[in-house]
Amino acid sequence: MVVFNSRGSGVVLVVVLTVFLTVVNGNIEGDSLYAFRHSLTDPDNVLDSWDPTLVNPCTWFHITCNQDNHVTRVDLGNTNLSGLLVPELGKLEHLQYLELYKNNIQGTIPNELGNLKSLISLDLYNNNLTGIIPPTLGKLKSLVFLRLNDNHLVGRIPRELVNVSTLKVVDVSSNNLCGTIPTKGPFEHIPLSNFENNPRLEGPELQGLASYDTNCT
Repeated sequence: MVVFNSRGSGVVLVVVLTVFLTVVNGNIEGDSLYAFRHSLTDPDNVLDSWDPTLVNPCTWFHITCNQDNHVTRVDLGNTNLSGLLVPELGKLEHLQYLELYKNNIQGTIPNELGNLKSLISLDLYNNNLTGIIPPTLGKLKSLVFLRLNDNHLVGRIPRELVNVSTLKVVDVSSNNLCGTIPTKGPFEHIPLSNFENNPRLEGPELQGLASYDTNCT
């Protein structure tokens, strides 16, 4: 049992609460990342340091944290990983950079990535992703870089992305997208080369109206 005196109890309580919240938040982020690690095949052992028994994942290789021990970067580009993205990644609410390019990541992009409210860069290019670009990515109001090129994505370019005013780079080239290319908001300044090699993509939409071809799936 710990007994607090009347003068020091407030200070001690704040310290205890701070430590407790650090442990809880660290465990949430660590559990989320370990769920991702569990879905991956890692032939080069780049994830050997990802130890789920630690208080938080800030000592793991390829992970960067801020001064409050929250995960802000996952840097696993070009590391020969294969496997799936997992919904648990959406729990990394302080994450700013998710760098998974040039691997063999398969499956779909989880809708839960739309919960990453601090995300600045989402780099999933040069993988084997399938399915659609989730409309939930339109909730990422801090997003600057969205690079999904060289995958096997289908469907439309979500119009929800038009409302992400921070977007500077969008590259969805070399997929199997269909419909039309948005021309409003940040898309006014995205070069057409960033949409090429999508055989079913019709080109820029006319007068801001999207194509609703029923064959666009």
